[in-house]
Amino acid sequence: MKIPEIDTVCFVGAGTMGCVNAITAGLAGYSVIIYDLSAASLEAVPARFQEIADYLVAQALCPQAMLDYVVSQIRLTDNLAEATAQADLVSESVFESLALKREVHEKLDKICSPDTLITTNTSGLLVSEIEDVVSDERGRLFAALHSHMGSPLVDIVGGPRTTQSTIDILERYVLSLSGVPLILKKENPGYVLNAMLGPVLATAMLMVQNGIATVEEVDRAWISQAGVSIGPFGLIDLFGLNVIYDSWLNKKPGANYDATKSKIMALITPFIEAGNLGAKSGKGFYLYPNPAYSTPEFLAADDHSVGTNFALLSSALVNAAVLLAVNDVASPETIDNAWNVSMATTQGPFELLQALGGKAYLQRLDAQFTEGWFDKELNAPVKAYIAERFV
Repeated sequence: MKIPEIDTVCFVGAGTMGCVNAITAGLAGYSVIIYDLSAASLEAVPARFQEIADYLVAQALCPQAMLDYVVSQIRLTDNLAEATAQADLVSESVFESLALKREVHEKLDKICSPDTLITTNTSGLLVSEIEDVVSDERGRLFAALHSHMGSPLVDIVGGPRTTQSTIDILERYVLSLSGVPLILKKENPGYVLNAMLGPVLATAMLMVQNGIATVEEVDRAWISQAGVSIGPFGLIDLFGLNVIYDSWLNKKPGANYDATKSKIMALITPFIEAGNLGAKSGKGFYLYPNPAYSTPEFLAADDHSVGTNFALLSSALVNAAVLLAVNDVASPETIDNAWNVSMATTQGPFELLQALGGKAYLQRLDAQFTEGWFDKELNAPVKAYIAERFV
């Protein structure tokens, strides 16, 4: 059900994310318009709509007749003035380039009504890196509104000038979409979910590249111990190996950055060069449409390394979650909820930590440090936090 402050939503960028969010808004009763400068992108929208609709119908999430009606009401245009003329909310989902996003938002600020809320759906950039191109008046109406593909979780992050009333409106907007709003206390690279998932995926890739485990052994450990239906490499295939590749190309340097990047690139590059990009290409770490991890035989395989492999993966998750709490990005309860909602699990990282016990976890972490896993300096605050609250 619509909220009173918003009637028309404009989505800038006709890619997959823009199309998914447009249908979601349309299903909630909002008037929707999609803008894209590229005629080719706009021409591809009907095919994207069909893929999204097929998935929603197959999952029994929405009847075909309703989707047909919603899609028929969504307007497409390559005229930005026309797209934003009646918009109460503009959601930008253009290519993940800081220069491009700054250019788009500077233009939106000038062309939109003074009362229009403008948001960015950036996955890797910070609000503060973009928002200074808009006027002081617009700054109070500017925020990140970040959707996760296939998850109801939506991150909401204000910039230095964003007002609480803007955050409140965006929170109610997300709720009207039947989404789960996650309001961060402050901006953070990767928000909350990606800030945890990234280290898990990186650890999985390093385990394989270092010869610690095979792709199947990594995923078998995660699926069997976390109680989920897909493991790290299945997720990488789902996201697209090119997406993971690009994210590492553009990743900001941090602890162990050079060594980690070179190993991950060495693992992924052959797949990219062969055009094996994951589920969308029919081949990645697995073959599609029936990947091995989805078969009963996958978990039935005799694998004595499950416990050790899951310990490494879950440590990557717990460490990342604790750093979010240490940096006051979100509370442990919010962090656990974000993970459980998005990954369809029953135990978030702090719940895993609680179940294992702080003392046992610190002993395990010390052993993993000795083996060369994780960064000791970066994780010093992790150990201090756990020792204070869980021991």
